[in-house]
Parts: sequence; C-alpha cells; structure tokens
Amino acid sequence: MPKVRRSRKPPPDGWELIEPTLEELEQKMREAEAEPHEGKRKVESLWPIFKIHHQRSRYVYDLFFRRKAISRELYEYCLKEQIADANLIAKWKKQGYENLCCLRCIQTRDTNFGTNCICRVPKSKLEEGRIVECVHCGCRGCSG
Repeated sequence: MPKVRRSRKPPPDGWELIEPTLEELEQKMREAEAEPHEGKRKVESLWPIFKIHHQRSRYVYDLFFRRKAISRELYEYCLKEQIADANLIAKWKKQGYENLCCLRCIQTRDTNFGTNCICRVPKSKLEEGRIVECVHCGCRGCSG
C-alpha cells in the first residue's frame, strides 16, 4: 500500500501517531475514486470524495486546535503536503463557519442567484420536515 507522505523530507516527530489514520482515509479515498458511478447523477459520484476530504482535514484540525495532540511543525507539514486543506481549516477558525462542509458551499459564483448553498441555511429557517441535500457535496446542513 502506498504511503500518504509525498516529499523526500522526513516527517516531523509525532507522524507515526497519525499515519495509520491518514493511511486508512487514503485507502477510503482510493476506493471512492474507483467506485462505479452508474445509476448516479454526475454530482453524486463526487460526494464520497468530498466527505473523505472533509474527514481528513477535520482530523488534522481537531488534533492540532482542539486536542493539542500534535505539534505545530507536524500540523504545518500536513498542510504543506496537502494532507489537510489549509483554506477549509482557515474557514473553520472563523465564527459561523465552524461546521463548514466544503468551500464550494460558500462560493457565490457557483449558485444561480449569487447566494450561498442551501446547506448553509439554518434548519430553523427551513420548512418543517424538508430534507435538504447540497448539490455540491451531499451535505444535509452544515450551518448549525
């Protein structure tokens, strides 16, 4: 099985603690990419990839900012090697975006009326019993 790391520079201390989880997520990503897409809409075939990308970035974010389990050096290594998405993590640090599913949901150029995605609308503002599913990533509501 191929390793997660990509550069020749050796990883910092603490890498052996997070490597098994990152390898597992990498394996899930490969399975999601190879999964057949017959019978699915074009956008639905990308949803598992967005979900795993979110999980991998959230894992690194939680280890560094919430649990303080990894060093800054290892965190910056993960960002530099693109193991975690630096732009998504930057949004998670801002108020109101703590549970953001993907960056496409806040890009106004991807929507018809120049607004945010439907998953960014709070559940209290939606009709009762209405099931919301994001077109971009399959999220069912990341606004809180």
